[in-house]
Amino acid sequence: MRFVLLMLLKVDFLNFPMWFGRGIIFSFLSDSPNMTGLMNVITTKGETRAVGAFTYDSVGEKLRFTSNESHPTDSSRGLDLLMFFKEDIFYEIDGKTQSCTKNKLHISWHPLDIPNDAKFYTAMTMGSSSVEDERLKINVWGGDLPNTKASYWTSATMGCLPVSTFYFTDTTSFLFGLTDIEPEVKDPDLLTLPSFCHGKSVEDTPEGTVNSFVNEFM
Repeated sequence: MRFVLLMLLKVDFLNFPMWFGRGIIFSFLSDSPNMTGLMNVITTKGETRAVGAFTYDSVGEKLRFTSNESHPTDSSRGLDLLMFFKEDIFYEIDGKTQSCTKNKLHISWHPLDIPNDAKFYTAMTMGSSSVEDERLKINVWGGDLPNTKASYWTSATMGCLPVSTFYFTDTTSFLFGLTDIEPEVKDPDLLTLPSFCHGKSVEDTPEGTVNSFVNEFM
């Protein structure tokens, strides 16, 4: 757990100058918990890239995302990803044909985790600040991703449960929205490699290609 002490100044958030006030804010950054929930991936142009379910093991650093093909706005063409961040490997799974491809993972960052070097920007209340059951207090963290030209802002609860993450470069931007989150791995089998994927060799990566969880939605 990291302790942060910050004097707030005027910051440019989402390209809109906002005055968050002067004062001392104390905030804690801890590891994200295990999670099961729903994820929506949209661009800032309003295009929905994926709608689906995710399961995340924060200790084992494993993530499964399966898109909902029946959702009317989903355009991910049946995306099913199993990420092993510790091993820098991920699998693209096709359950219908019981086939998969094994790929090298070049960037381990993903929108469900807040890196230890994340910068604290501000604390805010979503909804009503005066009605107890109509508000959500969040912290906003952000930073630049190493060896890339990308940056991110993550809104998380006081217990470091991510609510949304904005990922952006000079040419691309995505908003990852998380809903119906439960702080547990409800089905551990989803994070187990299917038998038909065993023994697969790592696919050759085309020159200039950078594999990451985010890039699967490009």
